[in-house]
Amino acid sequence: MSTVSVPLFPLRTVLFPDGPLPLRVFEPRYLDMISRCMKDETSFGVVLATPEAESANVADVAFSANRIGTLATITDWYQGSDGILGVTACGGQRFSVDSYDREKDGLYVAEVRLIEPEEPQALPEEYKSMASLLEVVLDDLGLLYTELRKSYDDATWVGHRFAEVLPISLDEKQHCLELSDPVGRLEFLRPLLRSVRQETAQ
Repeated sequence: MSTVSVPLFPLRTVLFPDGPLPLRVFEPRYLDMISRCMKDETSFGVVLATPEAESANVADVAFSANRIGTLATITDWYQGSDGILGVTACGGQRFSVDSYDREKDGLYVAEVRLIEPEEPQALPEEYKSMASLLEVVLDDLGLLYTELRKSYDDATWVGHRFAEVLPISLDEKQHCLELSDPVGRLEFLRPLLRSVRQETAQ
């Protein structure tokens, strides 16, 4: 695995490879980070922040429990009428955090090991109904997924999209990100999907 240095954006969300990430950025450290990434055409890393990090400025627990993250590449941006920067990024390669430092402005910079992308894998017949449902769901979600490359016959892509859009816990989403078995990910998600559909139908 190759090692690279990347700025990190700990968030209370999980970014998956090839998935969209809309952001509203207002903190100076992240505005500077976004500016540098756009200027240098580089990526930043997204890691799932701990709940403590959301409620307090706790440097050492911001993402210590969630060491697998995803590179994000900026694909679009706009300046909102409220002065807040709107950014759309797209998930890239997964990585594992080796070490990190916190700079004076509060920005985390980490040494990460890039994880080899999962090879495309034909969607097994037993999961094709999930792909059909996913197509309907993404169409309903509209603009965010309009320009997204679609691969409904790829088990990896279908699993990542379901993990991203299903209303499941962040821990469950993080588990899906850390799995490297496309069919195993679908097997994990299928009962969760059934549960969500049953709750919706009630």
